Amino acid sequence: MTAAERIPLLEMRARIVAAVRAFFDNRGFVEVETAVRIAAPAPEEHIDCPVVPPPSAPGVVGDRATSYLRASPELQMKKLLAAGMERIYQIGPCFREGERGSRHNPEFTMLEWYRRGAGYLELRDDLAELLAAVSDAAPGLRRMDSSAEVLAVRDAYRRFAGWDPWSGEWDQDRFDFDMAGKVEPAIKAMGGGVFLTDYPPAAASLALVSGEGEPYAERWEFYWDGIELANCFSELCDAAEQRRRFEHARARRRELGEEDYPLDEEFLCSLPAIGRAAGAALGVDRLVMALVGAGNIVDVRVPA
Repeated sequence: MTAAERIPLLEMRARIVAAVRAFFDNRGFVEVETAVRIAAPAPEEHIDCPVVPPPSAPGVVGDRATSYLRASPELQMKKLLAAGMERIYQIGPCFREGERGSRHNPEFTMLEWYRRGAGYLELRDDLAELLAAVSDAAPGLRRMDSSAEVLAVRDAYRRFAGWDPWSGEWDQDRFDFDMAGKVEPAIKAMGGGVFLTDYPPAAASLALVSGEGEPYAERWEFYWDGIELANCFSELCDAAEQRRRFEHARARRRELGEEDYPLDEEFLCSLPAIGRAAGAALGVDRLVMALVGAGNIVDVRVPA
């Protein structure tokens, strides 16, 4: 795509982002801006942040510690919840090492929003209303209405993969393989919007786990025509449990030869002050792609 061909899409993108801001501003959310370069990303098994090495030249003044370009502003935004903010959102750049394709770019734009006193079901309603609002941002956009099917993960795997992730010993590799090869293609064939909800506890590193006997993580992912647009969960605010999950993820990363991120102790100490909350993350580039009908993420971004 030439620069001239990209201009109408970038103009559409600007109107969509403006509509997103208006949506949250009109509902009492405060827009925040947190650091892009951070000292301690959330350790997750297959999410790698670009490393920013410390300066090595003699006489350099400043921070000499290794830092990272964030994959998400999640930990920093939750610290703001702990400090007393109630409804916050952020639109900004995020980074992931080694991700490139028609729907992936090493640098991308993320929308995240958080609500104290809410759970993942309330944020599901937020997203449905947001999609309806941004569909009206400009003439010619595809209509993304609020009518979306809700599909439990357990039902999806029984129906499309032929097994129950809650039965027997947890198998992360099989779960991931069948998600990509069986469940997500079936969701694409369904068309329109689909909320895939209530994940196995082992598939939710920062989510609240509920239920007795066969617990589930209060998490959903939203797909539009098979493209994953958003991820949400009720927040885990138990510092001891969150530390245990982080340490497990760090151990797995070391086993796989991946970067071993330090723990954000300030974040862990802040968790009890949050109480009850929920947060969601939405890929802005993918949202624009879905609304304008673009086939590649680079078509809706300014190239490097």
